[in-house]
Amino acid sequence: MNPFWSMSTSSARKRPETEEKVLVGELKNSPPRTAPKKQLPSIPKNAVPLTKSASPALSAQSTNGTHASYGPFYLEYSLLAEFTLVVKQKLPGVYVQPSYQSALMWFGVIFIRHGLYQDGVFKFTVYIPDNYPDGDCPRLVFDLPIFHPLVDPVSGELDVKRAFAKWRRNHNHIWQILMYARRVFYKIDTTSPLNPEAAVLYEKDIQLFKSKVVDSVKLCSSRLFDPPKIEDPYAISFSPWNPAIHDEAREKMLNQKKKAEEQQSKNMQVSGLSWVKPGSVQPFSKEEKTLPT
Repeated sequence: MNPFWSMSTSSARKRPETEEKVLVGELKNSPPRTAPKKQLPSIPKNAVPLTKSASPALSAQSTNGTHASYGPFYLEYSLLAEFTLVVKQKLPGVYVQPSYQSALMWFGVIFIRHGLYQDGVFKFTVYIPDNYPDGDCPRLVFDLPIFHPLVDPVSGELDVKRAFAKWRRNHNHIWQILMYARRVFYKIDTTSPLNPEAAVLYEKDIQLFKSKVVDSVKLCSSRLFDPPKIEDPYAISFSPWNPAIHDEAREKMLNQKKKAEEQQSKNMQVSGLSWVKPGSVQPFSKEEKTLPT
């Protein structure tokens, strides 16, 4: 039995004798029960959280409300639900993977396919508060600072609070942060920038801005094969193309895609009789064949 959900009989409150007599009288007048009454498990006093904090600063944050009562269980459920939503959204060019060490830390990468940042491959890390979803907005930090008005040129952190000034539980979700992180590379916003130089160049000298963006994309590409900044088995890493390893995987993916397209084509084919024969009003008709005489 899970120790977090087991109840100790010794921890039950002892009723006064008068209360016990009343209960006994009630039991005599009531029909016998075939099964014991279901009760919610008590909250363990010394429950150990199932997830480690991503940083000492996060573990120092206070917890309130429902999370304070069922902390580890509610947090694990919330993060699992969030990751399920991310998978269902199928955000184009965005991939994420929760950390092995802590569910409060997700590794990700964004592929930019067109626009000013075309061919950009930007790795990032999402840091989730330990009192999620009752706390502040999760943070998104790129592994390398990108030349962008909304990205801090030193830390590489994206200005997420611009879009999520106040994080509202059951309304805001992590997939929305990922979608926002992808969108900022296609729709440039220069108001209240974290990188004033990038904002000024975008407004006053677009050619120089494009030149610096190209340099930033090339820098990220040149560092793509570097080891992950955080040592974790689930951290996203890239390796150069190796035909002995990758050709087989590529063929499998292409075959799966081909089979899916063929199945979709079969499902779209309509078999059976036509609804109305051309030149006729007779339904469910088919062409008449002339028998040889």
